[in-house]
Amino acid sequence: MKKVILITFFAISAVGTIQAQCPMCKTALESNRDGAVTKPTVGNGINKAILFLMSMPYVLLGGAGAAYYYKRKNK
Repeated sequence: MKKVILITFFAISAVGTIQAQCPMCKTALESNRDGAVTKPTVGNGINKAILFLMSMPYVLLGGAGAAYYYKRKNK
């Protein structure tokens, strides 16, 4: 287990800079975001869409893991 944790730590720490969006999304985000927080803009929508897309694999894997856990627990 220590070996897995060590490899994971080095894999995460070896990453330099990470780009948050693809170039097209970044351009749309920078050009349409007026710095306004209250009014909806394209930039704010892109950020929310990126967060939504990033969260879906974790939700699906977490749901499958929970279903597996409760199925094994009931046996």
